[in-house]
This record gives sequence, structure tokens and C-alpha cells, in this order.
Amino acid sequence: MLPQPVLIIGTYDANGVANAMNAAWGGTWDMHEIVISMGVHATTDNLKLNNGEFTVAFATSDTMIASDFVGIVSAKNEPKKIEKTGWKSEKAPNVNAPLFKDFPMTMECRIKQRLDESETGFYLIAEVVNILCDEKYLNAEGNPDVEKMGLIAYEPVNHKYMEFGKVVGDAFACGKALK
Repeated sequence: MLPQPVLIIGTYDANGVANAMNAAWGGTWDMHEIVISMGVHATTDNLKLNNGEFTVAFATSDTMIASDFVGIVSAKNEPKKIEKTGWKSEKAPNVNAPLFKDFPMTMECRIKQRLDESETGFYLIAEVVNILCDEKYLNAEGNPDVEKMGLIAYEPVNHKYMEFGKVVGDAFACGKALK
């Protein structure tokens, strides 16, 4: 699938220390649900401790280096992982997980189901409990404005991060020209 989202999953460990990992294999599952393919990570251990509560932030060009870092370094081996990113965090308002303030938009999530669990991981289906968006990234109607955020996507063929570009059309509208 091209491109893939760059999702930053935030959890707390057993000592209440914030952790994050980078995941690209995720997407929409249903109207208010997401799916993420999870391997075996410190994050998967943390999800068991926190009743499956976590946050998902969308990486940006401004957070790209630190976002890549949390994807290549495990909290199991680097206890100061989040400290090294420079990210500021606070407890999310609706779930027991960290909210990293450096990202324009974050979803608060709770696992509803785990699919195909094995020793190598599982697929998690999660309910989106709440969406938090910094006001400076909202449009005139009060909705998140993706163009303002500088969101990035992962291009897996060449292992590159790509920044989202400009709007080129209106969904559910531009095709009407062919009616």
C-alpha cells in the first residue's frame, strides 16, 4: 500500500514513563475505529498494562527525525528514549496514555479486539475515543486542516518519508463533472 501513515503510538510503562513507537501498518477499520499491525515491542507490553489504552499521533516533517528514532530504538534498550526526542508530554485527557504536545493531531484510543495473536504480534482494532487537534491546525469550520500540518507518509518501496502536498480536488464532488 502506497503511501503508509507514520503513526506514533504513545503508551506508559509499568513505572508510568511515557514511551512511543513508530508504526506504518495502520489505517481506518470502521467509522470510529482504526487497525494497526503490531509486532512484539515494549509498546505491546505496555498495552497489556494499561488496559489497551494508547494515543496515536500523526508524524510531521517537523517531528520526522525523532519519529524515525522511536521506530528504530526500543525502550527495552534505551530507557531515555523519549527524553532524547525532546518531546513534551502530558497525560491524555480520556485515556491512560501520554499526549505528545509536539504533534498537531492525536487520537486517544482503546483496544476493542486483537486479531491473529501469535508470538510475533497481532492486529489491534481500537476505538477512537477522542481526537485532539491544536487550534492552529483547524480550518474556518473548526475541522483539522491537513495541509497546515506538514504530515508525512512512509514510502516503503524506497524507504523514504514523503510530506503531504496540496489539495488537488474535492472528494465526492470532482467526479460529478463526468455525470
